[in-house]
Amino acid sequence: MKMIKKLIVFASIFVSIASWSQDNTASPYSFYGLGEVKFKGTQDSKSMGGLAITGDSIQLSLMNPASYSKLKLTTFAVGGTNSSTKFNTDVASEKAQRTSFDYLAIGLPLGKFGVAFGLMPYSAVGYRNENTVETSEDTRYYKSQGNGFINKVFVGSSYTVNENFSFGADIAYHFGDFTNEFTERVLSPDFTQYSTRERNITQLSGVSFNLGLLYNTKIDSKLTLQSSLTYTTEGKLNTDNSRNIATVIYTTSGTELSSDSEDITLPNKELIMPSRLSLGLGLGENKKWLIGTELTFTQNKNLVNRFAENTNVSYENSTRFALGGYYIPKYDSFSNYLARIVYRAGFKYENTGLVINNESIKDYGMNFGLGVPLGFSKVDLGFEFGKRGTTTNGLIEENYFNLSIGLNLSAKWFERRKID
Repeated sequence: MKMIKKLIVFASIFVSIASWSQDNTASPYSFYGLGEVKFKGTQDSKSMGGLAITGDSIQLSLMNPASYSKLKLTTFAVGGTNSSTKFNTDVASEKAQRTSFDYLAIGLPLGKFGVAFGLMPYSAVGYRNENTVETSEDTRYYKSQGNGFINKVFVGSSYTVNENFSFGADIAYHFGDFTNEFTERVLSPDFTQYSTRERNITQLSGVSFNLGLLYNTKIDSKLTLQSSLTYTTEGKLNTDNSRNIATVIYTTSGTELSSDSEDITLPNKELIMPSRLSLGLGLGENKKWLIGTELTFTQNKNLVNRFAENTNVSYENSTRFALGGYYIPKYDSFSNYLARIVYRAGFKYENTGLVINNESIKDYGMNFGLGVPLGFSKVDLGFEFGKRGTTTNGLIEENYFNLSIGLNLSAKWFERRKID
């Protein structure tokens, strides 16, 4: 009965969070490609720069499906992030803040097997740009804004061959929609309160697969060499595109009134979710410390824009480098609670694969985190300082600070009852 109640609670949260994940970016770069692609791991991995090269008995790892069979307890994981970003150009700056859902998942140990399923965002769109352009003929006001998301529901399983080697696989169903609006109004010489608005809506769905391997070997009585490999196959997103063009006027209260509205049918194109390969290597002492690195290669070169063909935008294959680790003073200490806390740190550098005005958009940052134990459960706190983009060639630089929190709740669900 307790297990059924927990599943009901999990399912309720699962459904309600799907709608919360729609507004989790303010980046102008989310206009391009599939939007701002989100981090695929849990908060403990993020706090180590994105490192995910090991499995854990009570900590669910979502980046490598081979880790599921490492679980010894049923584990429920949920996480979110509060982001504060300052956007800089050559002439101005602006601030934005967002609170977003990161993941919701559950892992089940089944002997040598492990199973996990959950929900997390794949990417998000959320931007707003306004500018005024003066020419010899007139002055016009332009506004572009967009929002939307791609979520993914996944289920996966893994198998532990022996204490050194495990492998696993995920299947994910992606779904969501993007809305992009472009508004134009003449300001002079003949001012008009009417604007021309173009609204484009894309509904998306598709499937992808993620494969993973974990291997570790003892170097001596204390040191263990950890290695990992994950490969996400190229996925296809089916789209349903529509466009509406209308003349609109905005009242003093902000209400939009439209007239002369026309719906236009657009061809539905197939978008690509690029394949991704990650290779990781680390060295450490079990339940004491770990330092490792991970390289990720993503085939972004095949990405295309959803609607507009921008001549100043192109895509290239991306590379991500992560370096990080953790330290536990004494994991089994009863007298010193601080000695059981997991202290994490990491660094990331990524060439995102987006090229605008011949400038490759890069993202790099520093991460710090704490894993605070609560019995067999844990609260993970993460702090990230980073920068994305540049002010060169009229572009935007983003300086961001992310505060993340994750909960890992572990318990034995499948126990035989003793009858007196």
